[in-house]
Amino acid sequence: MSDFDKIQSILRERTDLNARLSLIPYEGTPEIKAINGQNYLYTRKRVGSRVSSTYVGAYSDELYQLLLRTTREAREIRRSLRKLDKSLTELGYQETELDARVTQNLDFARANMKANIYDQAVLEGVATSFPQTEEIIENGKVNGMTASDVQKILNLKHAWESILDPDVIQARSDYYVLCHIARLVNEGFFSDGGRIRGVPVTIGGSSYIPPIPFEADVKDDIDRILLSDMEDIDKAIRLCLYTMKTQVFIDGNKRAAVIFANHFLVAHGQGLLVIPETHVPEFKKLLTAYYEGSDLSTIVAFLKERCWKTF
Repeated sequence: MSDFDKIQSILRERTDLNARLSLIPYEGTPEIKAINGQNYLYTRKRVGSRVSSTYVGAYSDELYQLLLRTTREAREIRRSLRKLDKSLTELGYQETELDARVTQNLDFARANMKANIYDQAVLEGVATSFPQTEEIIENGKVNGMTASDVQKILNLKHAWESILDPDVIQARSDYYVLCHIARLVNEGFFSDGGRIRGVPVTIGGSSYIPPIPFEADVKDDIDRILLSDMEDIDKAIRLCLYTMKTQVFIDGNKRAAVIFANHFLVAHGQGLLVIPETHVPEFKKLLTAYYEGSDLSTIVAFLKERCWKTF
């Protein structure tokens, strides 16, 4: 493996670890405080010279053990991150400064991430409200939703956080980035959700049966889009629709496709591509028609006019 490949592999691993760290709801050393004869749990965390204390809940052995486990997990992740940073230094890797427009786009994407995840969840048929989605993103759980739907939303958060990492956004929007995204959105559902599909699938509500994809063909098709003379927004839309119609993975193709398209757009400072909740029914009709041979221009025009957010 070349030094370049090693660096790319380490950067992907570092991004995954940072995303895992961000999913830990209460990071810090657990402490018990007695107030009016009742015990309560807090977490204590030092940031620089300042120590903060965060309320968690009424004391219970189960909650206390959970906090101890998450503290250990966070400590192990930070230790692994330090090792990865050391390996990057030994390989001669240096952080590069992002273009100002890309930095603005990253800020724009982060500011809209909760809304984007909610819209994507609606597209996937997840029975959620925006407040529920916010609660899951912030605290990792919510009442009144299935464990499967909660996991899908957490996976979307993980995938979005991954592509908005400054290292990952500098990577080329190629087949390997797409597989990385698919693995994240399928986490907890498939052991290797980022592997190219090797079995036949059908698409609900459509007569279209996608052929089994071949890795070399998918790589070539993605490169052909990237190297075309189309405008960036058209390339992003083609990447999105290609991934959906090809059904590259066993599941999660729409989720991976939208985030893959946004990796390309944000990397070029061209905004975001997300199907708003109000336009999901129309998009599904156009997507089915596209699957079954309808002219590509109709759904492309729809996505550019209704789903492209600029700043």
